[in-house]
Amino acid sequence: MTRTTPLTTDDLTAGPLVHTSAGSGEWWRDAVIYQVYPRSFADGNGDGIGDLPGVTSKLDHLKQLGVDAVWLSPFYRSPQKDAGYDVADYRDIDPLFGTLADFDEMLAGAHERGLKIIVDLVPNHSSDQHVWFQEALAAAPGSAARDRYMFRDGRGPEGDEPPNNWQSIFGGPAWTRLAPREDDTPLGPQWYLHLFDTSQPDLNWENREVHEEFEAVLRFWLDRGVDGFRVDVAHGMVKAAGLPDWEGQVSMVEGTVEEGHDQVSDPGAPEDGSTGAGHNGPMFDQDGVHEIYRAWHRVLEEYPGDRCLVAEAWVEPLSRLARYVRPDEMHQAFNFSFLTAPWDAARLRTVVDVSFNTMDAVGAPTTWVLSNHDVVRHVSRLGLATIGTGPLNGIAATDPQPDPVLGLRRARAATLLMLALPGSAYLYQGEELGLPDHTALPDEVRQDPSFFRTAGAEAGRDGCRVPLPWVGGAPGNGFGSTDATWLPQPDVYADLAADRQYGVEGSTYEMYRTALELRRAEKVGASGLSWVESLADSPDVVAFRVADVVVVGNLGTVPLALPAGAEVLVASGDLDSSADTVAVPTDTTVWLRA
Repeated sequence: MTRTTPLTTDDLTAGPLVHTSAGSGEWWRDAVIYQVYPRSFADGNGDGIGDLPGVTSKLDHLKQLGVDAVWLSPFYRSPQKDAGYDVADYRDIDPLFGTLADFDEMLAGAHERGLKIIVDLVPNHSSDQHVWFQEALAAAPGSAARDRYMFRDGRGPEGDEPPNNWQSIFGGPAWTRLAPREDDTPLGPQWYLHLFDTSQPDLNWENREVHEEFEAVLRFWLDRGVDGFRVDVAHGMVKAAGLPDWEGQVSMVEGTVEEGHDQVSDPGAPEDGSTGAGHNGPMFDQDGVHEIYRAWHRVLEEYPGDRCLVAEAWVEPLSRLARYVRPDEMHQAFNFSFLTAPWDAARLRTVVDVSFNTMDAVGAPTTWVLSNHDVVRHVSRLGLATIGTGPLNGIAATDPQPDPVLGLRRARAATLLMLALPGSAYLYQGEELGLPDHTALPDEVRQDPSFFRTAGAEAGRDGCRVPLPWVGGAPGNGFGSTDATWLPQPDVYADLAADRQYGVEGSTYEMYRTALELRRAEKVGASGLSWVESLADSPDVVAFRVADVVVVGNLGTVPLALPAGAEVLVASGDLDSSADTVAVPTDTTVWLRA
């Protein structure tokens, strides 16, 4: 039931530990890592597209914010059919973003400031412009060149039906047929698999040469000094033997959307913490991926320092995800069950409990995340009139629109809950400014292939990828030296620009900066966690003790009065104060001592 009486200090007694202190160890165990999406971060040459010199110019912003590391989305040479996730050369920088010398300068600047650098690796597929795929197109069926990819004869008497019924994650068939040629098999031109766009053919990880090539790519970037790799589609790569038909469908990102519910806990919530954030089917989470990561782990161990591998694996239940971070495999795996959990106290506690239970069992940190370049920003997601997270793969102008006030209030509260959880945490560029998605982008400016392959049925991910505002009211809001931005910014970005939040009490930037400073000072990321016993079953409150900090998140509608004399360290919003009490209003989180 909803609590209406004030809390006392006794009410904040810690229950049994649900997660024990990780102690000291590798940097990535409790790091806060900031994702930079290079084309939208900062533009160093005025062409409207962010680049590596732009990243270098903003390293002081990241240092002052208080993060420990930076993850860079792809900057490799690419035809940019999928914003760089279609890689044509894994060892070079696309001219859009600069040069290898620019990368080295950015890396050195980050290291001088004590920031680690993680780079993206895309091993499930390459671009169709990669030299290997061009060789495969020129080669005959059954050739060594074609064996690097997933080429197959078609079904039917003339081979004119796809090899199986799989659908692309971006929409439409997952197979494309080649043009006829003289040396085709009796079944005619072959087909190639692409779980994403037609320009992104899947590599064949049964081929030894593919393994050797990617181990060499790892060494290329490790030799330059990078501190780790975020692995795209880490649950892909290996497909089930025989490529069997499958009647399911996989969208770009999956999550719970529960329309029309009141804000009450869901008694039917899965005990394993599942929220619908898992990709399944014969193309995902096959056991063979784990041997790949054991081999990569051995490569990283050849280098000094604590280099890390981070899995982007949309896998549920969490016990399956934990397999990716066993001691001889990867080091972190994004917790998408947490990202997709509804704004509901019981469901959040369940995900946190199960996350700690499963990750602690394999000695890995839990890696928390609320937003990234593939999902609607949590400011917008949590502003929708649902108990769930709302759509993940974009909001169009014709869709129900988020409530910006509600969304920002909940997003700030969710962020303070996340940053108080032991383990590692990822921030997506601009969330420290409280940026929403651009939910009214005109169709003619959209670039996400999922929008085109679904004929507009999915809005796509452009709305969360809009260039950042650095100087409110300047041309392009200070994104670069001109007013050019590769996607238009919404009007609200001027008021949310970084320069309008620095040093401003109560701004979202200052809340993030304060929380990160406290997290570091209190060693929150490396501490144990206990639920507050008196609130452990509350339908409205998430409350726990971590290090010497009590964290209270009020998700209910009734303000929650704090104990007399409690010292508030940071709050996600204004508190209700009177002569006698300080209370936490709805959708607000506080860190305090009591």
